[in-house]
Amino acid sequence: MAGLFIDVKVTDEVARDAEIAQKLEEVCPVSIFVAGASGVELNEENLDECTLCDLCLEVAPKGSVQIVKLYES
Repeated sequence: MAGLFIDVKVTDEVARDAEIAQKLEEVCPVSIFVAGASGVELNEENLDECTLCDLCLEVAPKGSVQIVKLYES
């Protein structure tokens, strides 16, 4: 289940990339991304803690990570 205010979407290609997963986990100040050997998973409990810092957008290939503001939909 997505967060109440924020959802994060990751393309399948990036979700399965362990190297990018590690970068996402390292830069996220609120631990939304969890890196594993097979890629990245989202810590859904922390989605609404997103500070909209865009650090995840900077380390991932363009367009592969999306931050969706559910309150603007």
